[in-house]
Amino acid sequence: MQTWVIMLPSISGNIIGLRMQKLLIIISVIASMLSTGCSNYHLVHKIDIQQGNVINQDEVNLLEPGMTRRQVRFIMGSPMIADVFHQDRWDYVYVLWPGYGEPTGMRITLFFDDDLLIRTTGTLHPDEAGRDAPSRPKQVTLVVPPEERVPPGILNKMWHWLTFRKVDEQNYAPEEKL
Repeated sequence: MQTWVIMLPSISGNIIGLRMQKLLIIISVIASMLSTGCSNYHLVHKIDIQQGNVINQDEVNLLEPGMTRRQVRFIMGSPMIADVFHQDRWDYVYVLWPGYGEPTGMRITLFFDDDLLIRTTGTLHPDEAGRDAPSRPKQVTLVVPPEERVPPGILNKMWHWLTFRKVDEQNYAPEEKL
């Protein structure tokens, strides 16, 4: 027959254990309060969310009554909402939810009759002054700097030393890949 002996902790060890538990509870409460207090300082990056068709005033200014659906689709792109029950109505919706801040949205609804644009409604309207102004194409200048000669680094020198190649430090240019 086996005898089991249960060892009870001493009174002094029990007091130390209770102190440690209290200390851990206090530390966890303080840490949780500090972490919730930092939520107003934007420590976490929130991305901007864009949904729908990007609508520009320049595109809306190009719309004129009497345009065909095909011309409107060329200017504005495919509609966000093309309702099966209202085939003579196209809705273009754009909403931007910034990571921090208030959401902004634009909407334009186009109405057609016999495949021709008859009217527009929404937050953007064709501007008469913008229609008459000559639209100047945007020019983009791309400047490509010449290739800079970079002296080889320590790892490059070691690689050339291991492969028994000669490094020309004065006229060093990176190898071109075909």
